[in-house]
Amino acid sequence: MKIDRPENDYINRNVMEVLVAEEIDRQINRLPNKIKKFINPIEIATYALNRLPALYASSHQGFNKQKLKGRSEYSVKITQEVRRGLAVIQQDILRISTPLLAEKEEEDLDRSIQEAQTALEELAEYLPEKDLTWKNVVRLVKPILAELQSQDREKRKLRKVRSQSSKMWKNSIYNK
Repeated sequence: MKIDRPENDYINRNVMEVLVAEEIDRQINRLPNKIKKFINPIEIATYALNRLPALYASSHQGFNKQKLKGRSEYSVKITQEVRRGLAVIQQDILRISTPLLAEKEEEDLDRSIQEAQTALEELAEYLPEKDLTWKNVVRLVKPILAELQSQDREKRKLRKVRSQSSKMWKNSIYNK
């Protein structure tokens, strides 16, 4: 369903997200620092929000009204669901998940990946071994850069020797 909007886009917001985030912060702050760094608050919020009712608002007045309603009617349930979410996340604390990104972030990421791939292909044109991938780029490019750096050091030494010798020539008795 398409909603016609005026020129300025208005938003609506789920107040329950704010209440759950506040409760997550309270509960995480009670944990030891060693455990805190492994906790992903987004996963806890997702767990809890999937078990709580949505409380949407589209105005400041509605937001405040929904916030009061959420605190009075659902504070115990919010605390319970966040606690359960924290327990579920802690059971499998080292599991790996790929977070969702906002559409703009995904577009930016896709563009960056395409630019990186183009740069890799362009770099491959200048290398003796054309089979350049992200897995072997360091192995193939590092020796070439090390050799160039070594040559650059030799050139600087040579320039230093020349400049010192030319100063000695200027100040010598042979320069009359």
